[in-house]
Amino acid sequence: MKKVFTILLCLLGTSVFYGQTEEELKASLAEKKDSINAIQGRANAIKKQIDALPGWKVGAFGTIGGSISNFSNWYAQGIPNNSSGNIGFTVNAYANLKEEKFFWRNAANINLSWVKLDDEDDPNDDDGFRETVDVFNITSLYGYKLTKTLAASALGEYRTTILSNFNDPGYLDLGIGATWTPIDNLVVVIHPLNYNFVFSSEDNIFESSAGAKIVADYTREIGAINFKTNLSMFQSYEDSNLSNLTWINSFSYTLWKMIGVGFDFGLRSNKQEALNYAINTLGDTGATFDNVDNDLQTYWTLGLSYKF
Repeated sequence: MKKVFTILLCLLGTSVFYGQTEEELKASLAEKKDSINAIQGRANAIKKQIDALPGWKVGAFGTIGGSISNFSNWYAQGIPNNSSGNIGFTVNAYANLKEEKFFWRNAANINLSWVKLDDEDDPNDDDGFRETVDVFNITSLYGYKLTKTLAASALGEYRTTILSNFNDPGYLDLGIGATWTPIDNLVVVIHPLNYNFVFSSEDNIFESSAGAKIVADYTREIGAINFKTNLSMFQSYEDSNLSNLTWINSFSYTLWKMIGVGFDFGLRSNKQEALNYAINTLGDTGATFDNVDNDLQTYWTLGLSYKF
């Protein structure tokens, strides 16, 4: 009996020992986390001071996504023997100059993707890669500071596709007005004097016009997170059918060294492009600005990201 009692006492002591050790470890872990947060806070404060210094600031981050597959005698689907694949990438780059009296902000966004589907039972099918997403956008904004948050500014913005139909259509906005920077990383451009040049072989659909340009851009880096959202709007003074809107969002989270996961999402509204698609792609010769379906254009990309 004494031996059993001794064993139980030892087991109880062991559990108490491990319980105390676990509590001590948890307390130590909490202290380490607090220390890490404090260090990260100091690092973020230093980076904010660096970003506020005059001079050039350059950077880029992007997303790469892709997959391949092969099916043999997979009768449950319409094409039982096929090989397929898709690949896409996005690059967001910037080069910004900040001085006491002026700033010059330059940015580029490129989003391209391809897809292929090879029906191995059809020797006449198209087994090559075809482009599915084709976005190219560059902007250059110069501002002369009137106050700490307000500047007189001039903007140039060019948008087109580069894989096919380069500059057909292409859009070039040139205008002047004011730029508001109420907080760090947020830039709001309002240019009531702007001209939207449209380049296209379809002169009966695409038309240049004068109007107002509004751009809102927010770019932020918080530790391992990179985020960018850009809204670009043109409101034509001559005809609302000539107005357009593009909104692009990019997000990346670094998991290991420079590699992480990235997500990009974009939408666009452009009635001129909708009419051109209806007439020249769908063959709807009766389509007009009054009856065409101007569906919202969207795209998204999810994949690995790389911070340059």
